[in-house]
Amino acid sequence: MTGRLSVLTRLQLGLEALYRVETRLEVEQFVIDEQQRTDAGVARSPREQLLVKQSGGDLELGLFFDQQALSNLERHDPADGLHPGNFQDFCLAVEGVSHFIYLALCAAGERPVSALELELQAEVDKFACCALLEDDPANLSWRLYGDARFADDLDEAEKERYRTANDEAHRYARQLERRFVTRDRISDMLPELRRFYRLDLDGKLGHIARGAS
Repeated sequence: MTGRLSVLTRLQLGLEALYRVETRLEVEQFVIDEQQRTDAGVARSPREQLLVKQSGGDLELGLFFDQQALSNLERHDPADGLHPGNFQDFCLAVEGVSHFIYLALCAAGERPVSALELELQAEVDKFACCALLEDDPANLSWRLYGDARFADDLDEAEKERYRTANDEAHRYARQLERRFVTRDRISDMLPELRRFYRLDLDGKLGHIARGAS
């Protein structure tokens, strides 16, 4: 037995190291199963879902992942390489862990955060994680965002939120590709990602807009 950490734990440690943040929480302690999610009475049942309940000054979190996706990532460890057999499930895991970390940090800092801000950062985190793992991240932004499809059971406001997060992340990722990835300057991209992470939603959108001008 090697005692290797789970994919979710390694993702949390990797994202917190990348952004130089610390939640002092263990993501695995907040993962819930299908029955627990059902008992929570959620309206939708996507393959990844962060459940949030606020009561007074207390915030309760629960993070659901499709078990088949997690099992697939344990069999086809993304640390050994990304490929068509694990790419989508890896992005799913990044999204959930990203939501968890970002919301935990905002709660600890007593900073309000919108669903759009969470989604946008998660989309950017997908790009960052894949760019750092892939040997050849060519056309990564298109693979992540270029042919996005949204669940049929989303209402119009939800679809617009996901569409905006996808489109803005795509614009930002293309900027990162042009400035860093195609020039083989991945390490130089990290300070840029850290600066972006610390902006609020208006700051993030403004930063992307300025980079496109």
